[in-house]
Amino acid sequence: MTRIYVGTTSGLLILNEDDPQLVSSLFEGSAVETAVLDRANPGRVYVGFYSGQEMRGQPDQQTANGLRGVWRSDDGGEAWQDCTAGLAQPATTSLAVLGEPGSYGTVYAGSEPSTLSISHDGGASWQPASDLTTLPSSSTWAFPPRPYTHHIRWIEVDPIEADRLYLCIEAGALIQSQDGGATWIDRTPDGPFDTHTLATHRLAPGRLYAAAGDGFMRAGDGYVESDDRGTTWRRFGDGLQHHYLYGLAVDSADPDTMLISAAASPFAAHDPGNAESYVYRREAGGPWQLAMAGLPDASGMTAPVFAAHPERAHHFYTASNQGLFRSQDAGHSWQRIPMTWEAPLRARNVRALAIEA
Repeated sequence: MTRIYVGTTSGLLILNEDDPQLVSSLFEGSAVETAVLDRANPGRVYVGFYSGQEMRGQPDQQTANGLRGVWRSDDGGEAWQDCTAGLAQPATTSLAVLGEPGSYGTVYAGSEPSTLSISHDGGASWQPASDLTTLPSSSTWAFPPRPYTHHIRWIEVDPIEADRLYLCIEAGALIQSQDGGATWIDRTPDGPFDTHTLATHRLAPGRLYAAAGDGFMRAGDGYVESDDRGTTWRRFGDGLQHHYLYGLAVDSADPDTMLISAAASPFAAHDPGNAESYVYRREAGGPWQLAMAGLPDASGMTAPVFAAHPERAHHFYTASNQGLFRSQDAGHSWQRIPMTWEAPLRARNVRALAIEA
């Protein structure tokens, strides 16, 4: 049975694909920035909170501005443990898990301002990685809505070299470590500047896929790809009519088929009252093509996020303020998953989508 986790700017939704009534709606009033699964240990999920509004439901620990930090469930979201104590910074903006069957493996938590915390016991304790702000490019890092700060927007663990980490700083750099966070390599001159989603693929060793906001400044720069673990980069903008890119996913069985979400600007991507976002697909090195068949109209839709089913070839899921959808033909067409998506949800942004087979 496939379980789906949807992280929104006002809580976490959990449902089963075959019976799409909500299993639970948790953390109401808190902004879920990230949700990741420990695929080596079924049922284990971590969620990260940046901020939110006053809590209106369970869990009962709350602050005036909602939760910040990391929470973990070991049973598919039935019970949760607060893993925030010990984080270098509590405002959590990204998570990644390097799982090991029967153990907690390694958990990475990125925060604002840009710091990385590492846990080897499921979040019971954390150790800070080395200081990222010693990198030369750090003096240029700034998140445009709050230019006095910046954060780690995405963490990606290399699927072949487990000690190699990639961090996407919003905004300013895509950096990497080859030793699990002990030391860092700064951004390359031609690398993406404002990566929102980064992906790797076990069937394409060394390849990085980046959906970035760079195209907002220069059309065609939004999608960036590397075949040598970020040493050199190339851009693919053919077919794109909208250049601010946000979500991205790659077919679990085909590293040459991918989906992205795009808008004309950050405003059009993230403001529910003025949103206009699109989905594109690309395969076999061809141009990007609109992939909206079965999806809501672009007007009113915030930038969707995506997830590829980990075991089913050509199966994708996407979520936005307009609902939850799946594709069984690599994004050529979409079908709504008929969960209750009431009016208050339409005022939320969806930040995270995780699929557990």
